[in-house]
Formats: sequence, structure tokens, C-alpha cells
Amino acid sequence: MTKKIHLQIQLKTTLIFLFIGYFSCGVKPNLPDPLEAGWNSKAVCEVVKNTPKIRVLKCIFPPGVGHEKHYHNPHVGYTLSGSQFRITDTTGTREVNVPSGSSFSKDTITWHQVLNIGDSTAVFLIMEPK
Repeated sequence: MTKKIHLQIQLKTTLIFLFIGYFSCGVKPNLPDPLEAGWNSKAVCEVVKNTPKIRVLKCIFPPGVGHEKHYHNPHVGYTLSGSQFRITDTTGTREVNVPSGSSFSKDTITWHQVLNIGDSTAVFLIMEPK
């Protein structure tokens, strides 16, 4: 194989991986972020910490309160107080129990909409590296 053909194959392979990586890492949708999104025109999240390296949000959902459709950058979350939720995302709509002390993470940009269908107030910390 000539050096020129080898370089062309290498370039095409690199472009394919960049293309796949671009779409698999997620592209910011035309939606509000978790801080901008609320429920019935009321905020459900507040900034706890905001530095050049991280943003930490605290989100509170009393029973019957949700979070309108919004996107998340890659993040890690922790459930301070859990409840039962109806979640709609790219996989459909489902009901899940989110127990206190549970954690979750996403390494790509994602979107969802949630509603607290339980009988207790849920509280989450969301940590987003910048």
C-alpha cells in the first residue's frame, strides 16, 4: 500500500470517528437548560455553586410538580430526597421510583421531562462540569 493511500484511509477513518463522536456526544437541543426550565412558570432549580469548573444546582419537586422538557449537559446527580416520577425522554415515558441516596450520571447531552407523581417532596443536586 502506498503512503498516499494509507494517509487517505487514515483521514477517512478519522473523519468517520469525528462524525460518530459528534452525534453520539449529543448536540445541544433547542430547549432550556435545567436552571431555565421550570414548572408552570415557576423555577424548580437554584444555583448552589457556580465556578469556572463546575455548576451545582439544587432542584426541588413537591408532589404534583415537574420539570418541563429541558436538556442536560453531561452531569452527575445525587438524590437527597426521593419520590416516584413519570419521566419522558428519548426512550419513551415510564414511571420510576427514585430512592433517597441514589445517584445518576450522563456523559452526553440529554433531554427529558419529569413529573413527581409520588407523595413526598424530591430534592436533587445536579453537578455539571464546565
